[in-house]
Amino acid sequence: MALSEREQRLLAEMEEALSVDDPRLVSTLNGSRTRIGASIGIAIAFVLGGFSILFAGLIAQLTLVGVGGFIVALVGVILLVNHFAGVGSKAGKSPKRARRSFGQGLTKGLEDRWDQRNNG
Repeated sequence: MALSEREQRLLAEMEEALSVDDPRLVSTLNGSRTRIGASIGIAIAFVLGGFSILFAGLIAQLTLVGVGGFIVALVGVILLVNHFAGVGSKAGKSPKRARRSFGQGLTKGLEDRWDQRNNG
């Protein structure tokens, strides 16, 4: 049984909303896995390699090699921070649908009650 044009449009909108709200669920249902482990591994390799280069520069008393190692390690740390910031913030959400956290909703409710008590 074929879907009508309206039903197909609604289904496409629901799929799009699901992919924005929960991309992990969509990737799990599609059978594709995200490459989280690889990006973390690369970042850790940069950090360890950078420290190795830095210490090699210190031992050889070559300042430029030490500075290069520091830069490589810094890139690794930046990659790690960006990865964990992306995971924690749910970067896939659209800005139009920003939700207030529990604390903000509670604060707003208390402010409304205070205003009602003082003004009314």
